[in-house]
Amino acid sequence: MIDRISGLMLLALAAVWGGSFFFAEIALQEVPPLTVTLFRVFLAVPVLLLVVLWRGVSIPVSLRTWGAYLVMGALNNAIPFSLIFWGQTTIDSSLASILNGTTAVFGAVVAGLLLADEPLLPRKIAGAVMGVLGVSVIMGFDALTQLDAKNLAQLAVLGAALSYAFASVWGKITLAGNAPEMNALGMLTGSTVLMMPIAIWSDGMPVLNLSAGVWVSIFSLSILSTAVAYLLYFAILVRAGSANLMLVTLLIPPFAIGLGVAFLGERLGPEAWAGFGLIALGLVITDGRTLAHVGKLRKSQS
Repeated sequence: MIDRISGLMLLALAAVWGGSFFFAEIALQEVPPLTVTLFRVFLAVPVLLLVVLWRGVSIPVSLRTWGAYLVMGALNNAIPFSLIFWGQTTIDSSLASILNGTTAVFGAVVAGLLLADEPLLPRKIAGAVMGVLGVSVIMGFDALTQLDAKNLAQLAVLGAALSYAFASVWGKITLAGNAPEMNALGMLTGSTVLMMPIAIWSDGMPVLNLSAGVWVSIFSLSILSTAVAYLLYFAILVRAGSANLMLVTLLIPPFAIGLGVAFLGERLGPEAWAGFGLIALGLVITDGRTLAHVGKLRKSQS
C-alpha cells in the first residue's frame, strides 16, 4: 500500500509530466520540435548539476559509465521527446498523453523479453493485448492501410513509448548501482550532447527572440517537467518502489487532458476515451495487484 506522502509525490509527478504535453504545445507554436527537445534537456542540466554538487554526489569519470549515459539519454530523452513533440505538431496534447500511456505496458513486455528476473507472464501478455486494442480503437482499425499525417503522428508517440520501455531495461542493466541524481544528470547531459548537433543541423541555430509565453513554457518544460520530475521520480522509486511508480502512467493523461481542455480548447472524441479505458485496463492487468486483491476477497468470502 502506498503511503500518503508517496501518494502526494506521485500526484505531483503526474502533474508535472502531464504538464509537459501542455507546455510543449505552446512552445511548438514558435519553436520546431527538435529544438524544443534541445531546450528541454539542455536547460535541465544546470539544475541537476547544482543538486548533485549540493548533495555531494561524486561525478564518475569512467568512459564506460558516460557511454551508458549517452545511450540512456538517447532512449529516454532524445528519441522519445523528439517523437512526441513532432507528433504534437499534428495531434492534440491530450491524445498524445493517452498514447504515451502505453509506456508501462510496453515496458512490461520488453522487460519480460530481455530481463531474466522479469519473466513475460500471461498477465503481461494479456495487458499488452489490451493496450494494443486500446490503441487500435483510438487510431481506427484501418490505420495501417491509411497512413495519413494524423496516423503517422500517433505512431510517432507510440514509438516514443517503446523507446521509454527499452530505456528502462537499459537503465536497470547499466546504471543500477549509481546515485539516482547522477543518473538523471548523466542521462540529460548525454541527450544534450546528442541533440545539439541534430537540432542545429535540422532547424538551424535556436532562435532566442521568442514571446514571453513561449519562454515560460520552455523553462517550465525543462525545469518542472524534466529536472524536478526526475528528482521526484527517483524519490518515489526509493519510497514506494517501481510497482507503485508505474501508477503514474494512469495519472498523467487526466492532467494533460485537463490542461488541454481548459487552456487550449482541445476536445477528445469517444474513441479516444474508449481507447484510454482499454489502455488503463491493460495497465491494471499488467500490474496484477488489483486482480490479486480481488482474488483474495473472493477467497475470503467463500
